[in-house]
Amino acid sequence: MDPKILIPVDDSLTAKKTIEAVIEQRKRFPRKITLLYVINQEQLAYRMIPDFQLDMVKQNAAKSGRNLLEKYNGMLQDVGFSCELLLETGEPRQTIIHIANSRDFQLVVIGRHEGGGEIRDVLFGSVANHVLHNVKCPVLLV
Repeated sequence: MDPKILIPVDDSLTAKKTIEAVIEQRKRFPRKITLLYVINQEQLAYRMIPDFQLDMVKQNAAKSGRNLLEKYNGMLQDVGFSCELLLETGEPRQTIIHIANSRDFQLVVIGRHEGGGEIRDVLFGSVANHVLHNVKCPVLLV
């Protein structure tokens, strides 16, 4: 039986490179994978958004997330993958960990943002670093 693989994505260059790396190494991965996009609830809260526009902002964030998932899904389908697409809202670190652990994924493939460095990761943490230390399964950093 093939392992269940979770690939969290966002709209960063790092996520694009992660998908490209998976495509490049496609013979090493099972054909079925899961893509996860987390709408960052904290980013929505920091904006000075009037209450009457909040629903519109949330709808646009969900639409953008779906579009991104569909874009990556298309890239992966073109080379033979079948993807389950997950769109969640929350804090990305905690949501990725919750999904990985509660759904018994056996591998998380996640990219690290370039230019952060160890000091920044220690002081502020990175999503990839947080996931690496808090999921039950192995993590492949790309």
